[in-house]
Amino acid sequence: MAAMTEFNNVCSVTEMPEDETKQSFHHRMFLEPQETKRSMKALVVKQAKKTCSCTPDKVKDYVFSFFPVLQWLPKYKPREHLLGDIMSGVIVGVLLVPQSIAYSLLAGQEPIYGLYTSFFAGIIYFIFGTSRHISVGIFGVICLMVGQVVDREIQRAGYDLEPAVLSVLTDAAAYVNTTILPVNRTSQKLLCDKSCYAITVGATMTFIAGVYQVAMGFFQVGFISVYLSDSLLSGFVTGASFTILTSQAKYLLGLDIPRSSGVCSLITTWINIFRNIHKTNICDLITSFLCFLILIPAKELNEHFKSRLKAPIPVELFVVVAATLASHFGKLRETYGSSVAGHIPTGFLPPRPPDWNLIPNVALDAIPIAIIGFAITVSLSEMFAKKHGYSVKANQEMYAIGFCNIIPSFFHCFTTSAALAKTLVKESTGCRTQMSGMVTSLVILLVLLVIAPLFYSLQKCVLAVITIVNLRGALRKFKDLPKMWHLSRVDTVIWLVTMAASALISTEIGLLVGVCFSMLCVIFRTQRPEAPLLGWVAESETYESLSAYKNLQTKPGVMVFRFEAPLYYINKECFKSILYKQTGVNPVWVKAAKKKAEKRMLREKKLDSGGISMEFASEPLGFHTIVIDCCAIQFLDTAGIRTLKEVCKDYREINVQVLLAQCNPSVRSSLIRGEFFKEGEDRLLFHSVHQAVDFALGAQGHSGTSASKN
Repeated sequence: MAAMTEFNNVCSVTEMPEDETKQSFHHRMFLEPQETKRSMKALVVKQAKKTCSCTPDKVKDYVFSFFPVLQWLPKYKPREHLLGDIMSGVIVGVLLVPQSIAYSLLAGQEPIYGLYTSFFAGIIYFIFGTSRHISVGIFGVICLMVGQVVDREIQRAGYDLEPAVLSVLTDAAAYVNTTILPVNRTSQKLLCDKSCYAITVGATMTFIAGVYQVAMGFFQVGFISVYLSDSLLSGFVTGASFTILTSQAKYLLGLDIPRSSGVCSLITTWINIFRNIHKTNICDLITSFLCFLILIPAKELNEHFKSRLKAPIPVELFVVVAATLASHFGKLRETYGSSVAGHIPTGFLPPRPPDWNLIPNVALDAIPIAIIGFAITVSLSEMFAKKHGYSVKANQEMYAIGFCNIIPSFFHCFTTSAALAKTLVKESTGCRTQMSGMVTSLVILLVLLVIAPLFYSLQKCVLAVITIVNLRGALRKFKDLPKMWHLSRVDTVIWLVTMAASALISTEIGLLVGVCFSMLCVIFRTQRPEAPLLGWVAESETYESLSAYKNLQTKPGVMVFRFEAPLYYINKECFKSILYKQTGVNPVWVKAAKKKAEKRMLREKKLDSGGISMEFASEPLGFHTIVIDCCAIQFLDTAGIRTLKEVCKDYREINVQVLLAQCNPSVRSSLIRGEFFKEGEDRLLFHSVHQAVDFALGAQGHSGTSASKN
């Protein structure tokens, strides 16, 4: 009750008198706060009982929530869902085969490992995922980040910087030995050449990234993704796309140059390309040009007629098949020295655990990969769930993408996440449930068991063209910049800064720069917020900004001021300066001028000091009350409370009262805890600006009547 009484003393509304000769008065509004029991011990005991209790129903619910497939699969309706799932699964699988091979080069791996990755990701997400539409597999930006770490570790280990490529005879023998013959540790180490070490690094980092993602799901720290705004992610992907394009440029020209990594790798790579431009392989250049000539128009036609086409034309697969046949029968490798994919074995390699000794080397690199992976996956799953009217569990999605990395890391795979382009294809081709992902994995399994060796003669420049053409969506974001600038200049600047940092410095540093810059923008926006004077909307109780709307009225002697940001240590001085500027009166200066005048009076011996004092005191300020509209102040810290106290005190000393209106419960609680009302002063809170203004006018009218009677 003490808290209620204390609150009652500060919450007021006004009743205007019926007769001007009667004394004005106001009545109190009584609000009793809810009782909050904040016993930490009770909370801990309650949570422990809830967590540690084990009942059959609770175990069942936990198992069903952890394995969503047990919930939706028994309810599967083959007549309604099977045809759409098969069609979308087959089409995505057909598109995914050439992309898996192409993105393997981007990740510094052999083509077979890209197929492994796509195969296992689809199966595991089928079991753990809650989204019916997203396609989980290889994603270009993640592959780029993996490839940069792989190249660095290969260099540290003493291997060449040339990307991991399988030599025909040596690696074919290695696969035969590894698949068929039992070998001891020594022979395994001897067989682990550069390509073997590359997938070891990639799988180890994939394992660590998956552990991070599962841990984030377990500790429910998915809030980290809120710091990755849409503009930041878009700028990051676009900037990384320039790095991807740069890394693939050497394949377009058939150049044999080392892959640059680290800070400013984009600039270094282009310098190396121009230094070696005279070594361009004409055969690869012509092949790249022809592939661009086919793929870009075909992709544009697919997008233009996607509403009329039941399924997109798998032009990438046609190009891969045609290019492989041309390379094989034209003997482009033997005649012109074109670089080809090489031997792609069939079947699966025996599972192998990550290299635990590499974990300290890649643990830090796995953090941004894990964050980007789960942020993109969760955002896509929520977007498509909202579009199709069902719900997904963000926490379970983090588990799903985490296990899509942990389990495949034992089967020679690298990091995966959801991919927007393939998700759009999956949705547009009739996908109904997660069964579509299983169908896609079966298509890739067919390639792994039968078709993979047929891609031996496929030129790497064709794979590079496929990778670059798939960057069109990210690079098209430049067309949206004018619209983005019109909507939000701050978001546009964040996009540009993140894009430039990701492209020109490095992907990891670019992501960090983007996050830091976004947070700084939020701070700057609260540091210099909008703070207008408000006017009254006639025949209502509403007050709006005088600078934004016309035909607003002001009450005589009352100024209404709104501060549109939290009031805390960063912007407390800004609050004061804007308030003084808007009201036109700085009470500190007024008090200083008054003191200066009083000193001057003492020196003026010939004049009447009382007269001068009265003359000075009678100078009008133009208002007697300031009402601060606190509806946009979300919280106060100690500096904010102290600032409000100082403002009230300074204005009171020049006979101006300050009233607070529309404070939310958090601000009220902060004011009470900060003893804002315990200094023997009549400081009042009002539940609306209109009530505060009426009170100010009534109080002034009463004081004027009393003065005239006296």
